[in-house]
Amino acid sequence: MRELVRTVNAIRSVPHCELHSLIKTVAVILCSPRSGSSLVKHALEVHPAIASLTGEIEPFLILTENGFGHNSNSDAIGNLKNKQALIDNIFDDLTVQSNTSLDASFLANTWEKRFLVQFPAEFSSDASRENLKYILHQLLNNNNNNINNINNINNNNPHQEYDSLKKTILSAVFKNEPWKSNYYDAWPTSDPIRWFNEPLKIEEPPFVVPRNGRRPFTEDDAKNKVLLFKTPPDVYRVGMYEALFPNADIKYIHLTRGYAQTVNGLLDGWLSPVGFFSHDLRRAGLNLRIEGYSDRVPFGKWWWKFDLPPNWRDFLEAKLEDVCLNQWSSAHKAVFDSGVKTLQLSFEDFLAAPDMAIRKIEKYLGLPEMDIPKNLPVMMATEVPKQKRWNKRNDLILSLGESEQVGKMMTLLGYEMNSETWL
Repeated sequence: MRELVRTVNAIRSVPHCELHSLIKTVAVILCSPRSGSSLVKHALEVHPAIASLTGEIEPFLILTENGFGHNSNSDAIGNLKNKQALIDNIFDDLTVQSNTSLDASFLANTWEKRFLVQFPAEFSSDASRENLKYILHQLLNNNNNNINNINNINNNNPHQEYDSLKKTILSAVFKNEPWKSNYYDAWPTSDPIRWFNEPLKIEEPPFVVPRNGRRPFTEDDAKNKVLLFKTPPDVYRVGMYEALFPNADIKYIHLTRGYAQTVNGLLDGWLSPVGFFSHDLRRAGLNLRIEGYSDRVPFGKWWWKFDLPPNWRDFLEAKLEDVCLNQWSSAHKAVFDSGVKTLQLSFEDFLAAPDMAIRKIEKYLGLPEMDIPKNLPVMMATEVPKQKRWNKRNDLILSLGESEQVGKMMTLLGYEMNSETWL
């Protein structure tokens, strides 16, 4: 594994960057998994004063030997290894919203680097990588219609044409393995589902792809842009961004969601054959015996899903619903235990009134008001979103709520223990 990671790093050839000392403000979303952070990030990163990563910081931690299996026994990280290399990877991936014409070569390079962390074993091969470059060149550099569509981000349907091009790229790259498109966020295909079984995982599926209307981060941006990060395991890493950006004001947003909706989403994710594969425990010499998971799906004996809380080893033989409940409660407990000042915001309030939620965040971060996006996409979902989706597991979810621990945490988060009020 480490040899392959070294190969990936060599191919990526990320340039050295010293801009971290110039950053004045960093915003970090703290949350449990399945709390809507992807959607909140998506809504915020179109702000002209915000810079963000294509996805999460997690792949760059793996590439710099930080986290589980390296310098930690969980998703908590104390002292960072290879800090400058991590900084270099962050700035190489940062982009800013732009209304100007995009550089097709930049977009092709961004796609290439993304594919490399999504399928490292495949695209570290010279032949596969050359074929990938050829496909991207044909679709992005040589096709003026496609580039015009990408650049036309102010039309009535700013995402529709680029979405079509993204599908075309994925179809071309995975022409001989079409099922792999199912590992991408919101890109299901009609091909039979095959569970994720890659020999090395760097980015966690569902995979993200480069967004349209973005440009590279520049030195001028370092002086006036807020850097936005969201990765659920960051609840166990308070202090990491202070180490990465020593001159910045680190502002934390505590995004909450009720246990019923969160645990239901986690249960769906654990059972999904295409998403949320975070840690292959075979590399740690461990087998899972999680009831309702290990005995139900073919990958359930070794793939851990979502976060690894510090107490995760206590749940190797637990019931799946208890594993999920612990992931919800441990995340929020970590936020409270850290003692950091946060802006607390519920995902339920964000869904009910996104404009008000965004205004609240803008004020907290000291940002001017932007035009609020009219339509928010479905992101990282296992099913079509709808209210009270947790009702499909009504009896199980309500039984979990009888725990004193759940009641205390719900109260701390500002929720009623009245299921009629849960979305």
